[in-house]
Amino acid sequence: MPLNRRDFVTRTAATAAGAALVSGVSVAAADPAAAEAEPQHRRPGPHKAKFTVMGTTDVHGHAVNWDYFTDAVYTDAQHNAVGLAKISTLVNQVRDEVGWDRTLLIDAGDIIQGTQLSYYFARVEPITGDDAPEHPMATAMNVIGYDAAALGNHEFNYGIPTVKAFEEQLDFPLLGANALHAKDEKPAFQPYVIQTLHLGGGRPLKVGILGLTNPGIAIWDKANVQGQMTFNGIVEAAKIYVPKLKAAGADIVIVSAHSGIDEPSSYGTQIPFPEDTSGEMAAEVPGIDAVLVGHTHKEVPQRLVVNKQTGKTVVLSEPLCWGQRLSRFDFEVQFEKGVWSVSSLSSQVLNSNTVDEDQEIVMLLKEQHDKVVAYVNQVIGTSKVDLSIAQARFKDTPIIDLIGRVQQDTVKAALAGTSYANLPVVAQAAPFNRTADIPAGTLKLRDVAGLYIYENTLEARLMTGSQLKDYLEFSMTYFAQLAPGAPVNPDTLTNQNGIPDYNFDSIYGLGYDIDISQPVGSRIVNLSYAGKPIDPAGQFVLAVNNYRANGGGNFPHVAGAKQVWTNSDEIRNTMIAWVKAKGVIDPADFAAVSWRLVRAGAPVFP
Repeated sequence: MPLNRRDFVTRTAATAAGAALVSGVSVAAADPAAAEAEPQHRRPGPHKAKFTVMGTTDVHGHAVNWDYFTDAVYTDAQHNAVGLAKISTLVNQVRDEVGWDRTLLIDAGDIIQGTQLSYYFARVEPITGDDAPEHPMATAMNVIGYDAAALGNHEFNYGIPTVKAFEEQLDFPLLGANALHAKDEKPAFQPYVIQTLHLGGGRPLKVGILGLTNPGIAIWDKANVQGQMTFNGIVEAAKIYVPKLKAAGADIVIVSAHSGIDEPSSYGTQIPFPEDTSGEMAAEVPGIDAVLVGHTHKEVPQRLVVNKQTGKTVVLSEPLCWGQRLSRFDFEVQFEKGVWSVSSLSSQVLNSNTVDEDQEIVMLLKEQHDKVVAYVNQVIGTSKVDLSIAQARFKDTPIIDLIGRVQQDTVKAALAGTSYANLPVVAQAAPFNRTADIPAGTLKLRDVAGLYIYENTLEARLMTGSQLKDYLEFSMTYFAQLAPGAPVNPDTLTNQNGIPDYNFDSIYGLGYDIDISQPVGSRIVNLSYAGKPIDPAGQFVLAVNNYRANGGGNFPHVAGAKQVWTNSDEIRNTMIAWVKAKGVIDPADFAAVSWRLVRAGAPVFP
């Protein structure tokens, strides 16, 4: 395994200086020394020093600056770049500026899911079992020299054995103080680590890093964790572990939290612990200096929160996901009368599009990258026409109907010969990826994989007609309310109250109008099945992904509905198999304009 780069630099400098090395979890200075040994009476005032903590979050399998769905260098409208190879260059620039022995690097979770690279080493050549390959994200993070990472919720998408195998491959701790064994409620992962920095001043500075993951895992990955692990609240766990860090000698406490800054929980009140509560934690739990925030895929250079008990300002920062940004916390500290204290602390984010990729990381991962490129470029069929997702947020489009049809066909086949075989099957679908496109002509695996980017699996739940109407009414909170005749801007029509595209569900197999001139809760009109008004008491089978079925998005009725079938294979693979079996995708076989936006009966988009 390649040597951690920072350790190599530090050890080389230390050897040259004839200084002793410090091993274990401590980060040693090249000269731990003279300043700390210097008698205090020689100093006229407190000893002052600086150090920097850097952080990433929600990297989601982006090791290099590559888009496996388009088979090209990553690009977007803002000219962002992605990947740990870019982050590595930024990190090394900061280390060169501040001093390699005066920096720490941490992550706030969601590391091993999100690209076809991460999928490949979870499912095609899995990192579990004998003679398993090293995960490319582990390879990159080890060489870059991370000091700690927190668990994200997507770490559990492939099951506990996969995340445990990933943990074993890391040269640094994977932290999760609120991820507990169900049998005894003891931590299933290391809760925290204390790193040591030699800054002079009489004794080393001890930096405690607490890792907290998202309690929503209990809902989103229920099938993978139920009966094996439980997840305590963010604030509740911090109240337990921050005092423990202080008691263990931490002078500075940094929390790496896979939890956003005080947004509404996507799962409502299904569990008693909020989803995004980093700000509340900073305000309620004394003793925290800084918080590396994750989970919400937002860019927050700096947010200041005043702790209610101490009046102390806590600094929070969230770097943009996928390695697009690196958070940088700059500390100024002083040592006086045997105590280290923070005199100044600020944060900012650095943009990875300003630097080149670290070629050492690129070359280390080349073999794995090339395998995945070959995998995603397999030909699986053809398409008669181009299918675009561009208008799927406000129009019924064939590309979303394709998802619904595959799920409907799969559930119908699974229920054949059962007592549910004669019930009508309808299917939930959502626009996950705004850049998805299935081209006319030759169809490759990456074209279908780019349409369904999540690791969801398929279930079948019993619902009534009335419940399906409630479900759709809830989904239509996605749209703004617009009076008849008011101008329509597609860019402001959708995503009301921050609702993401993946929480805008349509139901394939039903017909309906969505009257956006009406308030939320009264928008679904002309709801029908097979051309007839839907029977409120009638029974239907809803083909639905496991995220939604377990309560993700807090849609009504579905989480409590009877499960009549479930499948462990990802919907993405089900779609690939369906395309392979058909050979040709022809919208004439599955596409229909079954829903539309209206205002007082008039179509919004004629």
